[in-house]
Amino acid sequence: MYHERINRATNRNITLSLVANPSHLEAVNPVVQGKTKAEQFYRGDSEGKKIMSILVHGDAAFAGQGVVYETFHLSDLPSYTTNGTVHIVVNNQIGFTTDPRMARSSPYPTDVARVVNAPIFHVNSDDPEAVIYVCSVAAEWRNTFNKDVVVDLVCYRRRGHNEMDEPMFTQPLMYKQIHRQVPVLKKYADKLIAQGIVTLQEFEEEIAKYDRICEEAYGRSKDKKILDIKHWLDSPWPGFFNMDGEPKSMTCPATGIPEDMLTHIGTVASSVPLEGFRIHPGLSRILRGRADMTKKQMVDWALAEYMAFGSLLKEGIHVRLSGQDVERGTFSHRHHVLHDQDVDRRTCVPMNHLWPDQAPYTVCNSSLSEYGVLGFELGYAMASPNALVLWEAQFGDFHNTAQCIIDQFISTGQAKWVRHNGIVLLLPHGMEGMGPEHSSARPERFLQMSNDDSDAYPAFTEDFEVSQLYDCNWIVVNCSTPASYFHVLRRQILLPFRKPLIIFTPKSLLRHPDAKSSFDQMVSGTSFQRVIPEDGPAVRAPEQVRRLIFCTGKVYYDLVKERSSQGLEGQVAITRLEQISPFPFDLIKQEAEKYQGAELVWCQEEHKNMGYYDYISPRFMTILSRARPIWYVGRDPAAAPATGNRNTHLVSLKKFLDTAFNLQAFEGQTF
Repeated sequence: MYHERINRATNRNITLSLVANPSHLEAVNPVVQGKTKAEQFYRGDSEGKKIMSILVHGDAAFAGQGVVYETFHLSDLPSYTTNGTVHIVVNNQIGFTTDPRMARSSPYPTDVARVVNAPIFHVNSDDPEAVIYVCSVAAEWRNTFNKDVVVDLVCYRRRGHNEMDEPMFTQPLMYKQIHRQVPVLKKYADKLIAQGIVTLQEFEEEIAKYDRICEEAYGRSKDKKILDIKHWLDSPWPGFFNMDGEPKSMTCPATGIPEDMLTHIGTVASSVPLEGFRIHPGLSRILRGRADMTKKQMVDWALAEYMAFGSLLKEGIHVRLSGQDVERGTFSHRHHVLHDQDVDRRTCVPMNHLWPDQAPYTVCNSSLSEYGVLGFELGYAMASPNALVLWEAQFGDFHNTAQCIIDQFISTGQAKWVRHNGIVLLLPHGMEGMGPEHSSARPERFLQMSNDDSDAYPAFTEDFEVSQLYDCNWIVVNCSTPASYFHVLRRQILLPFRKPLIIFTPKSLLRHPDAKSSFDQMVSGTSFQRVIPEDGPAVRAPEQVRRLIFCTGKVYYDLVKERSSQGLEGQVAITRLEQISPFPFDLIKQEAEKYQGAELVWCQEEHKNMGYYDYISPRFMTILSRARPIWYVGRDPAAAPATGNRNTHLVSLKKFLDTAFNLQAFEGQTF
């Protein structure tokens, strides 16, 4: 929620914003920091004098949860600093039922803050004046030095973990002491009365006054007939939704852009805007390659991304790309930051030289953290709907150490907190003969958490495509062409609402000679294709097609190559799903009906218990009314995504490609 109130010291309004906090301790820390950074960015507050963050922690969680350390390590990085955070640790000296002796190896729960040399104030919480004094010093420290500061409130829980808990089970001696302890309110009141500062009557009147405020507010809450969603958001996004919190329309405009804009962006992407700036000779070759593609009106993956970002910047959309090594790109394909070979720390970002009045582009290498950095970017995306915020994993499966952010905020954020968020996850994925740790972005996990119903036959209304997107909890795509990638990035902003977008990005396709798109697929009037149908000889004589193969992503190119080598272009059609979830029921139905006599096959390079098959299979059954089976072709079930053995990889690839084009493979098998 957010709330405006008067700051009595300055007599000016101050906005207090409270970020939704799941019951996963400390997970909210980087989210708060990212949101703070975004608010500072949009208000031009580079020194943190207008906006600051306060984080409230528990002692056991502060010591035990690794995301605390990850968040501290962002505190002084140029693209992540919020110019100092005040950390308040409510130190109950116990973690639920666990003694500090079993909960940490350091003397104090706050010792983790020493890693950034933050000052740590330990204060007796039975002394309210000491607490106020220490908090004032902490605030002054933060405002003077723009660094993190920690206040350790040494206190206790009178009734254990909650009102119904029995702490005597596990800490009998401690709770005998606590039961003898005079409550802090009575202790402070007795002190003030003894000193003659207040009378007993004044104290009792103050207590009664506060009780009355609470009772009256509780009474008013029962009369409230209308729940305003905007009151339950930490950033209300004024003007983006209707008054009732719904989108202003349920349409999405075409995502293509004019040809001259594509040419202009391509020209800048292949140049060095600064005079006397010497780049690496290898990079010169890459820029010449971009210039050559622009002349031929073709784009590869990196150039398509450049054009999507650049066009949004012209439209006033701030773009922020963050993650490990994203400035150059893990696979040395992006090169959005150029480095002078003769002058240390002299860099150039051509993307910020596209247009005279463009929105700013931020591309920043992150610390070697997934949990902390993804949480940060999620928080950044909360602040405004008019920004494209992307986090890229070094390899797709590295998101597994950020799974808490994905589960607690990204997948469920709207369902739990009515909170739209347009964060984009770029997850490099594909079986390339590499090891288990660098192959799969685990698409099955994202698809398992998608909320569309596999058994519900949809009603194909006029706005079906956009309505599907509005009803889903997130969008999962695996683009097979640069044009698809370009369009889906632009669609993310042009939609009248915001949803998280999960993109399984390529590795080998970044430089695959066939994985290129023409300007014709990206110009004004064109849009993202959820399904790319067969466009070869098979579509011209669909009655002769014996097999229709559905697939997604990189395996398409393996299938096309194998089909050509066997001369089966007229007998086998191949259809690509670019958007996997929400499932394109309408377009899949059209494709299946186009090839009435064809056998239906789902082909994937992932193992059978991974990838997409378990998600797509029941949805095919629903849309086909179980009249035709969808056969599986791919690798057998396995425990690991890949072997890491090149020869084994090629053998299994050949095996499933042979099956895909063996037109007798499923004869006699029952469905």
